[in-house]
Amino acid sequence: MDAQLVAMIYSYTAVGVGIILAAAGLGSALGWGMICSKFIEGIARQPEMRAQLTGQMLFTGGLMEAFPMIVLGISMWFIFANPFIGAAKTAIGG
Repeated sequence: MDAQLVAMIYSYTAVGVGIILAAAGLGSALGWGMICSKFIEGIARQPEMRAQLTGQMLFTGGLMEAFPMIVLGISMWFIFANPFIGAAKTAIGG
């Protein structure tokens, strides 16, 4: 396997990871926006439910925030233990 092929695999992996992380960040931001807008809408409809809605909003937001962290972990795996290099070596026969 030549160095140019290895560099190309690493660069394509880095671009893919960047796109994946950007999509996860965008999804997280949109999710928080939707959660907070529905929270405010719920308070406007029933102000006496504010305490219960606050707890539910924070719980749901916490679950939603776990998604980008999982994506970050998978992305670090692709960057530091690139599985595509091994697959390329196997496909080439080396």
